[in-house]
Amino acid sequence: MPSWNVEEWRRPGPTREQRRNDLWTGLGVAALAVVSLYLLRSTGYHHSHRNPAFAEEIFWAVATTLPLAWRRRYPDAVAVVISVVFIAGQVRSTEEQIVANYALFSAIYTLGAWGRDRQRARILRLIIVAVMFGWLTLSFALYHDAVLAAMYSGVADAAGWLPRLWAAVFIAYLQNIVYFGFTYLMGDAAWRGVWRQHQLEQQAEQLRAAQEAAAGRAVLDERVRIARELHDVVAHHVSVMGIQASACRRALDKDPAKAVTALTAVEHGARTAVDELRRMLGALRASGPQAAATPGAGIDRIEEIAERAREAGLEVHFGTYGDPAPLPDSLSQAAYRIVQESVTNTLKHAHAATLDIRVRYLAGELELDVTDDGRGGTGERGSGMGLIGMRERVAVHDGTLEHGRRGGGGFRVRARLPYAPTTIGSAA
Repeated sequence: MPSWNVEEWRRPGPTREQRRNDLWTGLGVAALAVVSLYLLRSTGYHHSHRNPAFAEEIFWAVATTLPLAWRRRYPDAVAVVISVVFIAGQVRSTEEQIVANYALFSAIYTLGAWGRDRQRARILRLIIVAVMFGWLTLSFALYHDAVLAAMYSGVADAAGWLPRLWAAVFIAYLQNIVYFGFTYLMGDAAWRGVWRQHQLEQQAEQLRAAQEAAAGRAVLDERVRIARELHDVVAHHVSVMGIQASACRRALDKDPAKAVTALTAVEHGARTAVDELRRMLGALRASGPQAAATPGAGIDRIEEIAERAREAGLEVHFGTYGDPAPLPDSLSQAAYRIVQESVTNTLKHAHAATLDIRVRYLAGELELDVTDDGRGGTGERGSGMGLIGMRERVAVHDGTLEHGRRGGGGFRVRARLPYAPTTIGSAA
């Protein structure tokens, strides 16, 4: 699971290109510091008797800026090294402070933006800032005479209300508060910006995975639907055709008229099966309004199932109870297929003589009840693809399905499919 806590997240290290850019940046800034040192010595702005030799000043200028070449690779170490060297250079009164200040700024910022341990990065930055303010206070205490001399030399009388030294101290503190506060906050802002980008990437990846999973489920659902339709269309008609063919074989020599009737039923069943297969395949190839315009068999054709069962030799009782209500096409088709599969199982497995089919319109619920007096099969008759298809159709409509052997003999399938009266009224 991805971490959405900014404190727990670990920012990935710099790329090869970023490390290469840092190397060139460190070399460039070090060279710029040397040039700045040369120009400052030429102007004499910061010249005093405490300045070290030129070679030593070059060393401090390079030592303060060159570590930036590893700033994103080792942000903790670089910030500490530059801070220590920065103070050491000031203790030695080196003249180059302009580029060195920017190097310190960059080191503290990089620690806030790239420090992988957030607590350590926060503590290190606070320690560095505290040390810098401590050094500022100590430098005022040690060199206040030099500070006063620098302020009074060539400067007109001040017009403010505060003593000049205290005003200089307060200005220095104010500048450093703004300087370090801005650096600290910018580092945290950069870290949070990358963290938010990471969140967006994680969410986009999860969305892509969810879309792929949804697409896979859609394909699977479509395959299941096709398999269910093929089973329902083929199994019923082929079962009836098999029974009629068997009757024809037995009656062929003894009663040719019955054989002809049975063959006619086989022919009719074959044509019906082919017609339904063509309709189903046409609906699968179509899309959008065209697919919606090719409805399958519905509840109004259940009586045809009963008639075909009679032709197969069963005594069939069919009845519709309650006030018939207009049903949505999907529910009507599901009802037809459930009854069709129940009758198919009776013809294939039950060795039954009587079949009872009842359709009941209850209050907001359609009940389908198919029973037989069969003696064959087991209590789990129809536990193959047919029963799976019935369960799927019932589940789609949030209905219930009961099936099993009856106490007095035979087998029962009872399905209840709820429907919304408001939906039916609008559909009507």
